[in-house]
Amino acid sequence: MGLFDKLFGGGKKVPKETVETRGAHMPNLNIPVDEKFTIYFKKNGGKFLYCESFSEVSEALKNILIENQWENHPFFSMNSRLEEKFSKENITFTNKAHKSEIFFTTCEHLVAQNGSILVCSHQLKEKKLHELPSNLIVFATTSQLVDSIGEGLKTIKKKYKNQIPANITTIKHFQLTPENKNDFLSYGSTSKNLYLLLMEDL
Repeated sequence: MGLFDKLFGGGKKVPKETVETRGAHMPNLNIPVDEKFTIYFKKNGGKFLYCESFSEVSEALKNILIENQWENHPFFSMNSRLEEKFSKENITFTNKAHKSEIFFTTCEHLVAQNGSILVCSHQLKEKKLHELPSNLIVFATTSQLVDSIGEGLKTIKKKYKNQIPANITTIKHFQLTPENKNDFLSYGSTSKNLYLLLMEDL
């Protein structure tokens, strides 16, 4: 069984209201990291596609392109390894942000604490979030899930101990939902239409 099976059928489910009715500053309930991330990510307005293999990732990506009529739109990318991995997916890439409506990237971590995507200069180079296209597609794996931002930062520091990356930030606000539209913490932030392609690797 995949890591997220209990979310989509079978297994014991945590009542939605026990998490979503708690304040943002209340202690997190003792639930698995994967469930917590999914709840908060969706609350932030993100679109979540869980895949058990790369072939499922490929199929999900094709569906995203069809749904948004992006088949002939180049993807803005700053990651040659990511481009190589998806080179057979009938996608064209550009390294100029102003020539694309879609930013295709990886991330450092998925933060369960608030459902955010932790990125740094390895994904963004020197660009700020407002300089990126308004549509983001993030490819990540389940091993990148962490419970908190602090845990994610600690892992980044350990991973890049010889040269800690700059431009570390989180992408959190994806689109307005009934749950987050009145959240004062989102005012003035850069909202992104974000799809997460999450592949099982544990």
